[in-house]
Amino acid sequence: MAQAVGGNGGPEYAGMIDALRDFLDRVAGARPDTETINRLTGDLERWGAELAEYAVPEERQLFAHRTDLRGRGQTMIPPIAVTERDDTRIRGTVTFGRYFLGRGDAAHGGSIALVFDEVLGRFANLGGRRTGRTAYLNVEFRSVTPLDRELTVTGEFVKEEGRKRYLRGELWDGTTLCAEAEALVVELRPGAK
Repeated sequence: MAQAVGGNGGPEYAGMIDALRDFLDRVAGARPDTETINRLTGDLERWGAELAEYAVPEERQLFAHRTDLRGRGQTMIPPIAVTERDDTRIRGTVTFGRYFLGRGDAAHGGSIALVFDEVLGRFANLGGRRTGRTAYLNVEFRSVTPLDRELTVTGEFVKEEGRKRYLRGELWDGTTLCAEAEALVVELRPGAK
């Protein structure tokens, strides 16, 4: 059995995640023949078995814990890159690939909500604040969110009342507002995870 190594996986981990994102986009846009499906299924099963030998507890995993990488080094959400941040505002870019297609060359609404949850939830926990969890997220869709185009996502810290943190966000395609969101993040009580 292989042993998990220390460190953060280096740039090689980032390369693996980018390749996985590209693969998922290609799976979403492909209509392969049976022979190709069977071959790829076998490859995926072998890769899964190989990675199983490196299983670690959640607090030691790399997936979603690499804050130096777009999307924190995971593929569940489109890759988000933070470009500006202070105590009250955050700004970044996001691109929805084919994997996040809803229909008609538009991003799936659930993936848009996931981007807001990621951006606003993570932002609410920065600046020395204790960890909180999203208690409420309301997303309003204003126009079609296109695929394969760099979009701007913003977040704003509106107010804090005790353990409650109120935030709002917007998703823009140039000058077109695609969606906006309001969120309530509640600080966890001591000892809660």
